[in-house]
Amino acid sequence: MDIKTATALHRLRLVSLPEALSFPALLIFGSLLSRISDIDFLMMPLGLIHGILFVTYVVLLADVWYRTKWPWQKVAVYFLLALPPFGGLYAHRKLGREEQDGVIAARARSEGVVNT
Repeated sequence: MDIKTATALHRLRLVSLPEALSFPALLIFGSLLSRISDIDFLMMPLGLIHGILFVTYVVLLADVWYRTKWPWQKVAVYFLLALPPFGGLYAHRKLGREEQDGVIAARARSEGVVNT
């Protein structure tokens, strides 16, 4: 794994965590509070933040897909993990493992252990 691919994977992992937490925050603090009380000023900023994070996640996922040449099924799983509340937490964990595997493989190649 080259440095650009590792960086793209790391950026996706960094965005997956706040994206995973922004949707439940929008549901709890935005929708729920506006329905049970007169507090409706949180809906717009939370919706905007979640929308920006979701679009950023999708763009970074496309960048990682382009760089890593993952099969479309794997990319579809990461996309679907961004849809349910807290699904991105699992994606964050899986991306961490992908990142570690890439670092281990890069070290093995640089030390001459693997010839690929």
